[in-house]
Amino acid sequence: MRLRGVGHRYGAVTVLDGLDLDVPAGGYLALMGASGAGKSTALALIGGLERPQRGQIVVGGEDLARLGGDALAAYRRRTIGFVFQHFGLLETLTAQENVELAMALDGVRAEHRRPRARELLEAVRLTGRAGHRPSALSGGERQRVAIARALANRPRLILADEPTGNLDSAAAGAVLDLLDGLRTEHGCSLLVVTHNPLVARRADGCRELAAGRLAAAGRPAAT
Repeated sequence: MRLRGVGHRYGAVTVLDGLDLDVPAGGYLALMGASGAGKSTALALIGGLERPQRGQIVVGGEDLARLGGDALAAYRRRTIGFVFQHFGLLETLTAQENVELAMALDGVRAEHRRPRARELLEAVRLTGRAGHRPSALSGGERQRVAIARALANRPRLILADEPTGNLDSAAAGAVLDLLDGLRTEHGCSLLVVTHNPLVARRADGCRELAAGRLAAAGRPAAT
């Protein structure tokens, strides 16, 4: 993933101002910053949910500016896996059905998506909870379902927006271990947005965003 000179405004407010950012293939980068620093906007642009008003975003060799509407939707389904702080699971579906939904939206037939969903739930250690709806799962379990769903279409890049924000320390550690292990196993890259330096220290590298610009490279202190 490569960003060069990315700029974005909402009205009179500059959210990103000439952002340059790289995540190598198979890499794990944390992006830190206070609320309003532009972290979530950066994820939305990288994920193809919005288009940058200035600059270039290239993911897996694809220049997002060159993708039309249908191609951009396919990019979101196949190249990107999203993990959100608030899980984003459908309450009316079971854990397995939530994982399957990501594949169903990409046209994967039921006989192929069901074994894939079971395989992923086993990978996140939730085989015995596959038939439970989100309301019957703990926060950590719901986040593990969300991770399984993010991997369903074999993405090249996982974007995780405060993935431990609603978890206690024990569940947060388990989720971070899982994300890192699955990144290595599946060969995808991982970009985690966080305000927590303890979470950021788990990454291979950390960059800090302030007022839409990157601060000097470094690693956060364990405070």
